[in-house]
Amino acid sequence: MKSTICLNTHSLTPSIGEEVTDIDLSKPISRDASDCLRALLGSRGMIFFRNQDLTPEQQISFASNFGEILVNPYFASVPGHPAVAQVLKEPDQKQNIGERWHTDNSYDVAPALGSVLYAKEVPPTGGDTLFANMYAAYDSLSEGLKRTLVNLRAVHSTRHIFSKDGYHGSRDTDGRIRTTETNHREADHPVVITHPISGNKALFVNPGLTTHIAGWTVEESHSLLRVLYEHAQRPEFQCRLRWQAGTIALWDNRCTWHKALNDYSGYRRLMHRVQIQGVQLH
Repeated sequence: MKSTICLNTHSLTPSIGEEVTDIDLSKPISRDASDCLRALLGSRGMIFFRNQDLTPEQQISFASNFGEILVNPYFASVPGHPAVAQVLKEPDQKQNIGERWHTDNSYDVAPALGSVLYAKEVPPTGGDTLFANMYAAYDSLSEGLKRTLVNLRAVHSTRHIFSKDGYHGSRDTDGRIRTTETNHREADHPVVITHPISGNKALFVNPGLTTHIAGWTVEESHSLLRVLYEHAQRPEFQCRLRWQAGTIALWDNRCTWHKALNDYSGYRRLMHRVQIQGVQLH
């Protein structure tokens, strides 16, 4: 399809993902183009751009079109650029970063609006990222389950991920992930949110960072969350982004999940990530 300001775009799948062509992100973009991209992001969940060549400053400048920059304390950063996180796996490392379905920074009171990920080095094959549409996941739930979810809130936390005995603390992520015993974050959000741009309802729980339903025990929460997670992973809600060096993806954390595939043993993969500050969700 073509936008009213002549941005050429192509849908990756019917459900999610849009390629935007004929735009150079190393240069400032107009207010009209920024507004168009924001609307496209809110409707399609993830947009991406090929053949880009950006400095860290230019990546930050592009991300700033969508909001204030959010500095993540858990990721090693590009030297001299604390706002640009390195998402790195060396050839001899087994553990990648982000291999579980998740939503970035859902543990914050005001979760990240979005993330801008720039492929610097990619393996010859593999290392793709899957994205899933949480609008579609919510819309296809039964009316009875929707009524059950309407007033529920869920707790999201870093404790089981970024503590020294957590998921990353016990793996070969030294130098890539900063684990801690003190700087933990935790927040609760509605299980179903209304997206501030599209006005659509989206499921807002994820397997990576959600721990339990607020006011329920972990055991009581397990069965409901398992049903929601299995439902939200249905193939028809997903797209698969095949990275090339110079590809940039921007996704909306409020209506998507993502998952980095770890299928490129023996090869280096280096991405630069800039995050965009969001607001409290309702």
